[in-house]
Amino acid sequence: MFIMLAIGAGCGLKGIITKDGTKQLSAVELHIVNPLLIFMSYQTEYSGELMGGLLWAFLLAAVSFAAAIVLTTFFIRPNREDYDIERFASVYSNCGFIGIPLINGIYGSEGVLYLTAYITLFNLLVWTHGYMVMKGERDLSEFFKALRNPSVIAVVIGLTCYLARIRLPEIPAASFEGIASLNTPMAMLIAGAAVSQTSFLKAFKNSGLYLVSGMKLIAVPIVCLLILKLFPAPPMVATIIVIACGCPTATTGTMFAVLFNKKPERCSEYFAVTTLLSGLTLPLITGLCAVML
Repeated sequence: MFIMLAIGAGCGLKGIITKDGTKQLSAVELHIVNPLLIFMSYQTEYSGELMGGLLWAFLLAAVSFAAAIVLTTFFIRPNREDYDIERFASVYSNCGFIGIPLINGIYGSEGVLYLTAYITLFNLLVWTHGYMVMKGERDLSEFFKALRNPSVIAVVIGLTCYLARIRLPEIPAASFEGIASLNTPMAMLIAGAAVSQTSFLKAFKNSGLYLVSGMKLIAVPIVCLLILKLFPAPPMVATIIVIACGCPTATTGTMFAVLFNKKPERCSEYFAVTTLLSGLTLPLITGLCAVML
C-alpha cells in the first residue's frame, strides 16, 4: 500500500496528478469505487455468524466513537487556537481511503463487511457532531445529508440484499467487482498525490501537529483497544474497529475547513503527516490487537 502511496506522491511531484486531478479522482473513489466495494462485500451467502459479527461491529464502532470524542474533549482544551480542527482531526479517521484497502488486504470481503458498520456511523457522526465542532455551533440540519452519502446508501442496499438473499447475476457482479478492485490502488495514488502537495517543513513547525498525531494514531486506538477488550466480541471484529480508529486523519476536515474558513491548509497538513506516520503506527496497533484480543 505504501509503495502505491509513494508512486502517487511521485505522480503529484511530476504533475501527472494535479490538485484538480486529485479532487476528481477523490470524487470517483468516494462516489463510485468505495460504495461498490461496500455493496459487493454483502454479496455473500447469508450466515448467522456473519450477522452476529456485524451487530457487534455496530456496537463496538459506537463505543469507539464515544471514547474518542470524550478523550479528545478532555485533552484538547477550548483555549487552544486551533481547538476545533484539532478535535475533529483527532476523532475522525480516513476509514474509507485507508481503512477499506487495509482491511480488505488483511481480512478480505468479510472484513470490509464488518468495517461498513464503522463507516456508516462515521458518515452519520461526521455530518452531525463533526460538522458542529468545525462550525462552532449546534446545527442538526446536516443529519439528513449524511443519510444520502453514497457509502451509507451502499450499506443500506447491500444489507437489504444480504438479508433478502438477493445475489447479482454473474455479468453485473463481475463488472462491479472489477471497479471495486480499483479501491486500493486508486486510494493510495490519491493519498500520495495529496501528500506531495503539502509543505512538510511548514507542517512540522506547528505544535498542534504533534498533538493531533499522538491522539489520532496512538492514544485513541489504544484507549479504544483497552475498552473493546472488555466486550465478548469476536477478536476479528474488535481488531477491525481498532484499526479503523487508528487510521490517519479524515480528508473531510479539509472540506469543512474550506466551508467555514478555518485553515484548510492546516487540515491538509494533518492528513498528509498522519498518513505517512500511519505506515509505522498501524502495524504496531494491529500487532497489539493480535496479542491482546
